[in-house]
Amino acid sequence: MKIRIKRVYEKPAKEDGYRILVDRLWPRGLTKEKAKIDFWPKNLAPSTELRQWYGHDPAKWGEFKSRYFAELQANPELLQELLTQVRRGPVSFLYSSKEERLNNAVALKEYLEASKE
Repeated sequence: MKIRIKRVYEKPAKEDGYRILVDRLWPRGLTKEKAKIDFWPKNLAPSTELRQWYGHDPAKWGEFKSRYFAELQANPELLQELLTQVRRGPVSFLYSSKEERLNNAVALKEYLEASKE
């Protein structure tokens, strides 16, 4: 399972593979042409309520992941579609947050890697 994590505002690269936007909202100021998104499963992104509650507060990271993982488990059809893409080859999970370490792309990758074991 080869998953890269990349900020959507970074220039697309060949090694990105299949580019998956993992945010619920489209990134500000970015055109579809520049973003070069292959797949945008909006319903696999954290819910609006969860995203607003979290607010990128590092103290809430553990609880955010627990709640997000519960949301993912409630959406098995979309999760299966995502897993199909991940198994086909390299993918990049794209996110728009300025926070590079504690964001939903990191959490989603962690969830998928833990669920394959």
